[in-house]
Amino acid sequence: MSETTITSDAAARGNLPEFTVSELSSALKRRIEESFSYVRVRGEVSGFKRHSSGHCYLALKDNDAVLDAVCWRGTAIRLTVKPEDGMEVVCTGRLTTFPGRSKYQLVIDTMELAGIGALLKLLEERKQRLAAEGLFEPTRKKALPFLPRVIGVVTSPTGAVLRDILHRLNDRFPRHVLLWPVAVQGEAAAAQIAAAIAGFNAIAPGGRIPRPDLLIVARGGGSLEDLMAFNEEIVVRAAAASEIPLISAVGHETDTTLIDFASDRRAPTPTAAAEIAVPVRLELIAEAAAKGGRLAAGLARLFGERRLRLSGLARGLPDPREIIGAKTQLLDDRAERLRFAMESRLRDWRSRVAALGGRLRDPRHQMEAKRRELGDAAHRLDRAFAHFVALEKRRVGGLSERLRSDILVFQIDRARARYADQAPRLDVCGRRFVTRSRECLENFASRLDSVARSHEQILERGYALVRKAGTHAVISSAAAIPDGALLTIEFADGEVVATAGTSRRRAPRAPPPPKEQGKLL
Repeated sequence: MSETTITSDAAARGNLPEFTVSELSSALKRRIEESFSYVRVRGEVSGFKRHSSGHCYLALKDNDAVLDAVCWRGTAIRLTVKPEDGMEVVCTGRLTTFPGRSKYQLVIDTMELAGIGALLKLLEERKQRLAAEGLFEPTRKKALPFLPRVIGVVTSPTGAVLRDILHRLNDRFPRHVLLWPVAVQGEAAAAQIAAAIAGFNAIAPGGRIPRPDLLIVARGGGSLEDLMAFNEEIVVRAAAASEIPLISAVGHETDTTLIDFASDRRAPTPTAAAEIAVPVRLELIAEAAAKGGRLAAGLARLFGERRLRLSGLARGLPDPREIIGAKTQLLDDRAERLRFAMESRLRDWRSRVAALGGRLRDPRHQMEAKRRELGDAAHRLDRAFAHFVALEKRRVGGLSERLRSDILVFQIDRARARYADQAPRLDVCGRRFVTRSRECLENFASRLDSVARSHEQILERGYALVRKAGTHAVISSAAAIPDGALLTIEFADGEVVATAGTSRRRAPRAPPPPKEQGKLL
């Protein structure tokens, strides 16, 4: 290259206009925004972050490049897809630069999944994550009530789903239905459905609004994107946490959403959910009638068998009148034997009391005998004392008269003191013996009186004592009374004189043997 060429290039570079950093950044920003005012970019979400201000920051990448992107708060609220790392999406927006960092970025206006395959992949990953938490376990599922009193329905109030459910319930078994209207499609649908499920569970039992016994979450058919609200995690968790048994009826028979795995029962269609919820009333009536007939037939057969068995047992039983007659005769016999036994016992007691009375001694005689014994004892004591004095006189004969006299007086005083001490004690013993003897005598006298009056207590109970007139002989047999004999009949309050007449007398029963009488007594 020649020197002239080098000189001309240097002059050209020297003639270039000079820009400031801000001017150049603004020029680049205008050029990029004019050339790429509205673009659609497909890529994989990476580094997603939601700022506290509500703005979302992420990067779209493919195998060779990375593009920063931002979604302002107002736009992020309206997104139908919640971005997650690894999700393949198609974003629509405008390309711009950020002069403060010397970089370009995409300002996102809309975001959608990049095809059905990506959406299914997202749902499969979400399903596996929720299943790992145990939300789809069969042990968590609750049994449906056989005949719910109140059914809560979570669906759109304007669609045909509600009419189909009500129509089917009226055909099968009319029930009280509570509707919680929600949006079943769109951005706010998932939050409304989850709030409806939680709201039904929050109703207190026995309140003004009845608490449902069963919930039905229903929606008609649609595309996978239309049913995305029932695949949201907030809806699945609300269905799994529901204390009220829940039936999911979303879409047609071939449609499957994540709420189907968390619900207690999946229905292929909303109409099928109504059929699962309640039985057919006419079928229940027919079944009840059939079982009632079977029950009546079984009871009739049971009563017939019991009646036949009772008749067989009755043939083996004796006549109750015969049993009562035999027991009555036995009772009469025992009463007669008891009367004889009582009279025999009274005679024995009289004999024993008479014997005991004969053995008793008169207390005056006993006191006289004790007095004589006491006099004998005093006489013997005087003789013993005189003998003692004589012995002492002989023993002290060699002493002086005065000493002997002192000793004698001392011994006499001591003997008198001993005698004076023994005399009261002897008198107390005598009095005590007389008192005990008197108490024993009174006791025997009261017992003798109670035995002597025992027949009066029997007369007070309605019995009578029959004797021959003018005697004390007791008549105990009707055969021993001749016709026309004078009788004295003693009652509890007096005696009556009567004459025996001619009458038919019952043959007297033989008195029981002494051994049996002893057993009765």
